[in-house]
Amino acid sequence: MHIAQGVFKAVNVNKCTLSGTNSTFVFWVADWFALMNDKMGGDLEKIKIVGRYLIEVWKAAGMDLTNVEFKWASEEITTNADKYWPTMLDVARRFNVTRIKKCCQIMGRLEGSLTAAQVLYPLMQCTDVFFLRADICQLGVDQRKVNMLAREYCDAARIKNKPIILSHHMLYGLKAGQEKMSKSDPDSAIFMEDTREDVERKIMAAYCPSMEAEAEEEGGGATAAAAAADADDAGKESMQLKEDKLKNPCLDYISNIILSPAGATFTAGGTTYTDFDEIKSAFLSGGISEEELKRGLIDELNKLLEPVRTHFAEDENARTLLEQVRRFKRESSAPPADKEVRRLNLVKEGIVRPGCHVAFAPQPSAKPTLQEAADTLTRLKLGGGGGGGGGGRVLFLSDWSARVCGCCDADVKAIAAYYSVFLASLRALDPAAMDGVAVVYQSEAILADPSNYWISVINVGRRFSLDEVMGTEMKDSDGVGIVISRLMRVADVMGLEAASVAAGPEGDPDANVVSDLTEQHLSEQGLNVPAMVRGSAPSLLLQDREDEAHRTENDEYYLLDDPKVHGKSKMKKAFCEPGNVGFCPPIALASVFGFAGGESVVIKRSEENGGDVTYTDREGMERDFGSGALHPGDLKGTASGIMVGVLDKLAGAIKADGEVTKASKALKAFEKKMSKKKK
Repeated sequence: MHIAQGVFKAVNVNKCTLSGTNSTFVFWVADWFALMNDKMGGDLEKIKIVGRYLIEVWKAAGMDLTNVEFKWASEEITTNADKYWPTMLDVARRFNVTRIKKCCQIMGRLEGSLTAAQVLYPLMQCTDVFFLRADICQLGVDQRKVNMLAREYCDAARIKNKPIILSHHMLYGLKAGQEKMSKSDPDSAIFMEDTREDVERKIMAAYCPSMEAEAEEEGGGATAAAAAADADDAGKESMQLKEDKLKNPCLDYISNIILSPAGATFTAGGTTYTDFDEIKSAFLSGGISEEELKRGLIDELNKLLEPVRTHFAEDENARTLLEQVRRFKRESSAPPADKEVRRLNLVKEGIVRPGCHVAFAPQPSAKPTLQEAADTLTRLKLGGGGGGGGGGRVLFLSDWSARVCGCCDADVKAIAAYYSVFLASLRALDPAAMDGVAVVYQSEAILADPSNYWISVINVGRRFSLDEVMGTEMKDSDGVGIVISRLMRVADVMGLEAASVAAGPEGDPDANVVSDLTEQHLSEQGLNVPAMVRGSAPSLLLQDREDEAHRTENDEYYLLDDPKVHGKSKMKKAFCEPGNVGFCPPIALASVFGFAGGESVVIKRSEENGGDVTYTDREGMERDFGSGALHPGDLKGTASGIMVGVLDKLAGAIKADGEVTKASKALKAFEKKMSKKKK
C-alpha cells in the first residue's frame, strides 16, 4: 500500500467524518473485484486477508474508525445480486459506447485498444454509488469521469438527489515525469511498509525541480520515456485539481500529506513552517536548499509511518496479517494451470440436462409477431425430439439481456408480459414441438450462482477486444448494453453444457458475432463447444418494403391480432402478384400453417373456375400459381381462412389462461403508453 492509499486516505477520511458532519464513511472493500481479476490466484480467502491487512494499516495511520463502515463487496453483491446486477444493467442501457469509453481512464487505459471487460468496470463502479446509496463520492480526481457518469445517470433515470463528487488530488510519482504513483515501480512512491532506510533512499533520489523551466526540461525526456514504456496510460491531463507547472513531488508530499492534518507543521533548515506557500516560496528563492527540504520531508514521513511500523511489530493480529501478505507476495499469484473455469453450471444446479439443444427466444417488444413465434418453433426443432445430445430441448428467455438492451423500455412487467404471451402462443401453435421443452429464464439461472456467472461474463470480456465484440456493424453511438448482452450470451452458453445451440439466421450480424465469440472462447477454455445450427421459418411478411420507414401494422401478423378484425383484412391487403412465386405471402403462410403436421390445403373454387383443388405441399401450390392455374383471389381466400384459424387458436389460448390474459392486456397498455411517448 503506498502512502496515498494509507496516510493520505486516513487524513481525507478523518476530514469527512469530523464532528458535526453527521456522516458515515463507507469503505467498499473490493475483494470481489480482486477475485474477478484473479488476484492472489483467485483465492478469496487470501484476498480477504489482504483486505483485513489494509484495515490494520488505516487504523495505525490514525484513521478514526468511529464513523467508518467497511462493506465487503463479495458479501454484499452476492447477497443482493437481485438488486446489484439489475441496477448495473439499467446503467448500461442508458449510455452509448462513446460515453463509456471516456470513463476508461479508471482502468489506466486510453480509448483505443480496450478489452470488452474494460467498459464493464466503469458501469459497475457507477452501480456501486447507487447500490451503496452514497450521498458523496470521495475518490481520486482520476475517477471523476465515472463519478460524473453517476450524476448523468441520475438525469437519465430521473433520480432527484445526485451524488456529490468530492475528488482528492493525485500525488505525483517521485521520479521525473511521473504524473502519479505506480504500484509496479517501488521507487515511484513511499509505501506504508517502507523502512527508515527506504524512505531516505527514495526521497534523496526524488525529482525536485526548483524552476518551471528546469521542470519542463528534465521532465520532458522522462515523460517521453514513460509514455514509450506505457503507451496506454490514460488521463494524464486530468490527474490534478489545479494547474501545477513545477510538478515537484517533494513539495507535493509536503502540501498534501505533511500539512494536510489540522495544526500540522514542517521544519526545514532550522525553520518551522505552517503555511505551504511560504515553504514553496522559500525553496524556489533558495532560502531552503534541496537537501534541507528533503531531509525535513524524510523526518516528517518517518513520524507518520512510525506508528504503523510499531503497530505491526507489537500487535499480534497485525503482525500475523503482515507475515501472511508478505508470504502471498513471494508465492506465485498466477492461478494454477488446471484451475476450474469459473462459470455458471446449470447442469450442476439441476436446471438443465447435459447435451441439450437450446433455442434463444427473440428480444421482447410491445408487439410480438407471428414471425418470431414461427422462427422460434423452427429453431427448437433443429435439435430433434430429444435434443442434440439427448438432453432435451431448452427455450432460453434472456430477460436480463432484454433489460440491458432497452427492450420494452427495460420495463420489467412489460418484458414478463411479452414472455407470458409468447410462451402461450408457442404452445398453442405447436403443442407437439413444445412438449417437454424446458423453459429457462435467464434471471433465475443467473441468481442460482451470480458470482460465477458474472465472473465468467467478465472473463469473456477480458479475452476479447471491444472491437471484436462490437463487430463491424456496431458503432460507438450504439448503446453499450449491446456489448454487455453479447458477453452475457457467451456466458449463458457456457453454463448450459449444450450439444447444440440454434443461432439466428445467416446474415444476422449479432448472431454471427456471438457465435464466433462463443466457439472461440469455449474452445480455449477447454469446454464442450456446441454445434451452432441456423434456421428460421419462411418469411411471413405481407409486404416487401425497401424502406423500413414505410412499414405499417398491416405488413405482418401479430400474436395479439384480433381474428375477426385482422385475419381477413390483412390478407386482403397482402402482396400477391399473379405468377410471382418469389415473394408470395399467402403461399408462405399456407405452407407454414396449412401444411403443418402433414395436412393438406383445399382451395375452394367454383366449377366454372376449375372446382376445388387440394395441395399437399408448397411446391405444387407454387407451380400452379406460377403458371396461372391458381388465381390470387382464390389463393387469398383460402389463406385468409387459415389465418383466421391461427389467430383464433392464439386468442383462445390466451383467453383460457387468466395470467396470460392479464399479460396480454398489460402488453397492449404498454404499447399504447409507448406510442403516446413517441408523439
